[in-house]
Amino acid sequence: METAYIALGANLPSPAGLPRQTLDAAIGRLAELGHLKARSSYYSTDPVGYENQPRFLNAAIALATPLDPQTLLDRLLEIERSFGRNRTNAIPNGPRTLDLDILLYGDYVLNTQALQLPHPRMAQRSFVLLPMAEIAPKLIHPELRKSMTQLLQDLSK
Repeated sequence: METAYIALGANLPSPAGLPRQTLDAAIGRLAELGHLKARSSYYSTDPVGYENQPRFLNAAIALATPLDPQTLLDRLLEIERSFGRNRTNAIPNGPRTLDLDILLYGDYVLNTQALQLPHPRMAQRSFVLLPMAEIAPKLIHPELRKSMTQLLQDLSK
């Protein structure tokens, strides 16, 4: 089994409730896809890009999973839909009931139309690096060759 690191975010109510309840329920669903190794605290963050929306609640998990990256992505998209997310007509970087992104999958480097690993913008986003540095501070980014802590420090310079 590989360890996948998954970012979670929400800023709108879902069928599960408020964003905190949504993330709690989503983590329960994600744990069904393998073995939950770690979960971060929740971080309240300002929106990035499209700013006219509520603050986000963000987190990250480490999940040991037997699923290959594409199958994992397909399952994440199913989970998002079950919490009311509709990506079809959504505003880019806009409000959402649930956002699930694969940040890292082992040391895989992958670039397909459907999936890029590592996540292409993770090193530029404090709302991703804060929870990652909490659960995996020494984890090395397979392309940038820096730890999550180093990437977070670089971002704050």
